[in-house]
Amino acid sequence: MVKKNFLICLVGLPASGKTTFAKKFKKFIEQKRDHFTIKIIDPDKIRSALTPDEFDFQQEQLVRKYNLDEIEKGLKEGFIVISDDLNYYSSMRHDLKLITEGLNLNFFIIHISTPLEICLKWNEKRGKILPDNVIKKIARKFDNFDKYKWDYPIASINLSEVKSFNEIFENLLNKLTHDRENLYGREKEGGKLAQSSDLYNEMLDKITRTIVGEILKNSEFSPLKNQILKYRKLYVKTNRNKSLDKTLISRTFKEYLEKKLNIKIS
Repeated sequence: MVKKNFLICLVGLPASGKTTFAKKFKKFIEQKRDHFTIKIIDPDKIRSALTPDEFDFQQEQLVRKYNLDEIEKGLKEGFIVISDDLNYYSSMRHDLKLITEGLNLNFFIIHISTPLEICLKWNEKRGKILPDNVIKKIARKFDNFDKYKWDYPIASINLSEVKSFNEIFENLLNKLTHDRENLYGREKEGGKLAQSSDLYNEMLDKITRTIVGEILKNSEFSPLKNQILKYRKLYVKTNRNKSLDKTLISRTFKEYLEKKLNIKIS
């Protein structure tokens, strides 16, 4: 039985019910295990504190930093922490995994898989806090759980179909506290080779995302955004599980984009 605290990473679209799930699960765990204390870290609260009047994209990096700092702080203080965030990129989930690895704690992903059409309906009911086009955009960019062995959910829950939260919570709590070997079995199957491959693929993904971000800061390339994103995915797919170093990934990816799009990247 896992006696230490741990991190629960919720993943899902806006208006999928993550916050409702987090609050109900917190209450359930604390009632069932009185020695557990839960802290929910919600970046919306951080965002509201920093920019109370309106959304400011320029502050998002700072919001992200505060969010990760609060998660790490909560874990260090002995709380079971629930990350109530979208976490829709695998790189976002990896940031959380790195925190737990540094603290020698467990990391669990729970996918709130409420379908897009339901999320849009729920978003309308709550007054369209987010424009529908933003939710649709996030759905298009959502990283599925098929890239890395560590990046898979212990449960996928469509909240529009849930009839008994207690039954779901009971099963989840058993997994979180008793089934550690089973949860990490897939990661162990590949041994050191699989771990090495995972680290390389993570690096490949992160470097290419960073380069795309830098390119798109130049307004000259804004009209090519969709093509750039498409070719990034193709490049990553082609070079997955290889052994290129950081410099070579950076150089060959830029050359690849220049050739495909007939542009010059400085």
